[in-house]
Amino acid sequence: MASTETKEAGDGQDLAGLEAGLDALETTAVPVRTPLRQVLVQKVLPPLTAVLLVFVVWQALVSFKVVDDPSKLPSPSAVWNEVREAWLQGTLLDYIWTSVSRGLLGFVFALAIGTPLGLIVARVRFIRAAIGPILSGLQSLPSVAWVPPAVLWLGLDNKMMYAVILLGAVPSIANGLVSGVDQVPPLFLRAGRTLGATGLRHTWHIVLPAALPGYLAGLKQGWAFSWRSLMAAEIIASSPELGVGLGQLLENGRNASSMPMIFLAIFLILIVGIAIDLLIFSPLERRVLRGRGLLVKS
Repeated sequence: MASTETKEAGDGQDLAGLEAGLDALETTAVPVRTPLRQVLVQKVLPPLTAVLLVFVVWQALVSFKVVDDPSKLPSPSAVWNEVREAWLQGTLLDYIWTSVSRGLLGFVFALAIGTPLGLIVARVRFIRAAIGPILSGLQSLPSVAWVPPAVLWLGLDNKMMYAVILLGAVPSIANGLVSGVDQVPPLFLRAGRTLGATGLRHTWHIVLPAALPGYLAGLKQGWAFSWRSLMAAEIIASSPELGVGLGQLLENGRNASSMPMIFLAIFLILIVGIAIDLLIFSPLERRVLRGRGLLVKS
């Protein structure tokens, strides 16, 4: 009898110790705000250093006349003068906004179409067998191939631009969601049905959250295809009604044989792509990974 009481007392102490350990673990898991200096050193300084190195190498190529033809490689100062002139004329932000507004709106349309399409393809075997290979083929098709037929079908207006964006982005978004759904553990699906989640509730509360990492990867790729498709459409199709976006600016530089204008357009296209990734997709990706315990706050 005494040994039984001793054993129960020992088990109680072990349980109490386990609870205390869990409480301590929860306490230590409280996130601590990262100091501003550490953020600057770890996340801001490295890309700034890389950009500075690129400009140093660029200036060295010009200064030491490794490439001494300005029509092939303009100096950084010449490109800066082009930036300054566009700013003083009030056209710099217009170039950016014309393309960014088209790209984001077209991506929203692609998101609205690609998401339900991906769910249907992932969940219905017959539809997957019928159009799954077509989606994969469309994803590998260069975006520029859609510009000539889109111009003939819809004319030189924004509808043509959005059509090219949709044809470039929808397959990537749909295929990303299909891949995410395929990677959902069957146990999650069975557990959801056991808890009463069926139909749309099962899709919304079980399938989509579990497939979120793959879906997010598809969204990032879909945006990349949207942006590339838009640039191809703006380069090929020009009209006063369309305005001057970044792709048209690039084509104008080619027509004028102005390398500073060409470099300006290239830098703006690159900056917009990086900014969208840093401001939208990277925070979403960190949030998803952190919610799954795959990323620790630093």
